Amino acid sequence: MSLYQDLSKRLREHIELGFYKPGDKLPSVRQLSQEHGVSISTVQEAYRQLEQDILVEARPKSGYFVVQKPRVDNLPRVSRPPQRPLDVSQWEEVFNMLMIRGDEKGAQLQHAMPDMTVSTLKPLLKTLADLSKKSPELGLGYGDIRGSQELRTQLCRLAGASGCQLHPDDIVVTSGCQEALSVCLRAVTEPGDIIAIESPSFYGSMQAIKAANLKAMEIPTHPETGISLEALELALDQWPIKAILVTPTCNNPLGYTMPDDKKERLYRLAQSYDIAIIEDDIYGDIAYHFPRPRTIKSFDEDGRVLLCSSFSKTIAPGMRVGWIAPGRYRDKVTHIKYVSSSMCPTLPQLAIAQFIRLGEYDKHIRTMRQRYEKQRDHMLTVIKRYFPNDTRVSFPNGGFILWVELNKSVDSIKLVEQCRLEGVGFAPGPLFSATGKYRHCFRVNFSGQNMEQREWGIKTLAHILLRFSKTL
Repeated sequence: MSLYQDLSKRLREHIELGFYKPGDKLPSVRQLSQEHGVSISTVQEAYRQLEQDILVEARPKSGYFVVQKPRVDNLPRVSRPPQRPLDVSQWEEVFNMLMIRGDEKGAQLQHAMPDMTVSTLKPLLKTLADLSKKSPELGLGYGDIRGSQELRTQLCRLAGASGCQLHPDDIVVTSGCQEALSVCLRAVTEPGDIIAIESPSFYGSMQAIKAANLKAMEIPTHPETGISLEALELALDQWPIKAILVTPTCNNPLGYTMPDDKKERLYRLAQSYDIAIIEDDIYGDIAYHFPRPRTIKSFDEDGRVLLCSSFSKTIAPGMRVGWIAPGRYRDKVTHIKYVSSSMCPTLPQLAIAQFIRLGEYDKHIRTMRQRYEKQRDHMLTVIKRYFPNDTRVSFPNGGFILWVELNKSVDSIKLVEQCRLEGVGFAPGPLFSATGKYRHCFRVNFSGQNMEQREWGIKTLAHILLRFSKTL
């Protein structure tokens, strides 16, 4: 172990043991240099390591301080959705939001977009350019309808981190996770069937349910532990539910990660009722803590879990590279994928496969985990500073989105119209429900744009909210 690593480890232990508490000033660089008999550059490198781990922060002309994490003691309430299957609506509202470009002026916080400005993506961009220049023919012909062998091999390697043991033949590559979810729904249902979902739930999942002519059974969901298994079991007893669609890790929009024991209990429940689970794991790799959480698929003994993911949230949505590990439904999924879109473009698959194989993806993910956690803490601090005291907000342990719950007198649909006039965008709550619930809630992204723009956006939103509330 090098000198700076040893010093960094000692300081970390002192912080974790409480010798230095959040907000405390740490010894100066010169003081540590003298106490430990090391160079100033060694101390600076030790502090840099702790900064990367978001344990300390440097303040100009003041020194180093232990990071003070925001307290979240006002989480959103447990949801109480209608206790019957319903048709999904809200498409027009979703479409209108999707038509707003993320590069418009102001603070556009409505889209769940990753940060694509980071230097850790440069090796991927170079690989794409090299492939296009040296082997352009690779992008012109038909490829394997299951996806490239190189990519599926690397996906198996990544899946191991979530507890899954997969073979390349177990995987079907798709055009993003949205296609993966759509294909899986059609593979395990017939029109008119009922799908159990979390509430609130990602609007893309909702619209996939709508497009497949299915009904959604929204299940009460806790902001820290996820879907209520007790309520789900009651629904399974009462209704002929065909499958369960969940995002149990770094959920969109609530941000929670379901505990491992609850994931296994959910799997056992599906097993006892002999139904499928469609697991959306698109944010799993950017959980803030290592090792990354297990998937429900890791408990799968009989192939009833269809695991879906993509690189849209970890790398970039424009790559359009997603995948499914469909278990016992592999043949049906492959057929539906073929008739839906045939094969996926080859060059992005090969570029991502090399990005993973050379270790660049792991480096990128480590960087993004730290960055997103720091951005989460900043966004929570800003919301607490400017928003009304009765505001409730989620505390995600991964990803880059927050769910905000306002006073029930506020209508987020009307609020978003006012905010757009002043250059601020967010995703109103009704988009995340089959029937337009959560009118007093909204979702914001904290990865896009810079810190100053995001803070301006939240401050502006809060001022509009104040004016808006006075007119009620």
